[in-house]
Amino acid sequence: MMEEIIKHYDYLMVGGGMAAAYAAEGIREVDSSGTIGLITTDRDEPYTRPALTKKLWTDEEFTEDEVSLETSEKTGADIFLEAEVKSIDTENKLVETSDGRQFGYKKLLLSTGGEPQRIEGPDDERVVAFRSWKDYRDLRGKYAGKGKHVLVVGGSYIGTELAANLALNDTTVTFIYPQDLLSGNRFPEELAKEYEERYRSNGITLMSSTRADSYSIEDDQVVLKLENGETVTGDALVLGVGVKPRLSLAEEAGLGVDDGVTADKYLKTSDPDIYAAGDIVSYPDPILGRNRIEHVDHARKSGTTAGKNMAGAQEPYDYTPYFYSMVFDISWKAIGTLDPELDYYIDEVDGGKVVYYLKDDKPVGIITWNVEPDLDEVRAVLQSPPASREGLKGLIREKEED
Repeated sequence: MMEEIIKHYDYLMVGGGMAAAYAAEGIREVDSSGTIGLITTDRDEPYTRPALTKKLWTDEEFTEDEVSLETSEKTGADIFLEAEVKSIDTENKLVETSDGRQFGYKKLLLSTGGEPQRIEGPDDERVVAFRSWKDYRDLRGKYAGKGKHVLVVGGSYIGTELAANLALNDTTVTFIYPQDLLSGNRFPEELAKEYEERYRSNGITLMSSTRADSYSIEDDQVVLKLENGETVTGDALVLGVGVKPRLSLAEEAGLGVDDGVTADKYLKTSDPDIYAAGDIVSYPDPILGRNRIEHVDHARKSGTTAGKNMAGAQEPYDYTPYFYSMVFDISWKAIGTLDPELDYYIDEVDGGKVVYYLKDDKPVGIITWNVEPDLDEVRAVLQSPPASREGLKGLIREKEED
């Protein structure tokens, strides 16, 4: 009787973010008819996550009807929304959800992503640990503009982008972050000062060198207590204090786990029928060595490769992802290690800057600042650097238009 209610899939995905969506498309590049199931805790089908902190706020022509990745329509996948997987039985190839449903698989993808970090305080609609499309709708619909005051905590991508874009949408913003200079843990001092000044000149109140400790709700307001003892009050609180990779399912299933779910160059885990992609996978990067990356470029590319390989391809994931962000009039991209504690060299080119982070006089990380490079050229410099730093001058420039 139990056998009759198990849904069986050739390919089953746990997690419904961009890695899973691209994996489904990768499967379809190799296998046009195998059945695909996707289980996600989200209330929405997979969507383009970067738009939630970028284009939806800054591009009037980009609207919410462009956010969905249309995974079920493009791939024929069955998508199970608001469903939480509680266990994976690798021996019998079964996945069980918290409501007791069971799903069988031939090949399984783990792309469970990251859990947004929170601080102490009650659950309340005014407090958004920003991660999902629902979070965007709540924040934009209730607290952007309208004379509202939003507190943004954390110097992460989410924190920096939302603080900027709320301010650009007629919202009073107080921005709290732990660095002495905004993104001073990522950028050299001169760039961090330039970055921070953009926020100040756009009317954002900056509170640096402190962390949020806890919050309470008083008189329909969020009262945020800081570690330095100060309090600040606003209509809403956005937490952008990073994410923690969701690794418990992999650990409980007996898969190899270190900083992430350990996978080989084909994104196959220690179980030959289980693959991993996106934020959670620890993989052998061809330039950076074993690595785990939380960024959309990696989610797309690793998802596609994992999907192809689940369907029988033997395609190594030999791609080194890049990071990027855009706030106000600053656009930057980066590959590799961003550590201003390292020695670095700043090359001024084409109206922007290229920063080379150096170890033993060789670049281990590169930022392009208001320069649009050929990213393959950036990767080539990291892979085969010049003999000395003098050889870096003018090496990376604005990509020429075709």
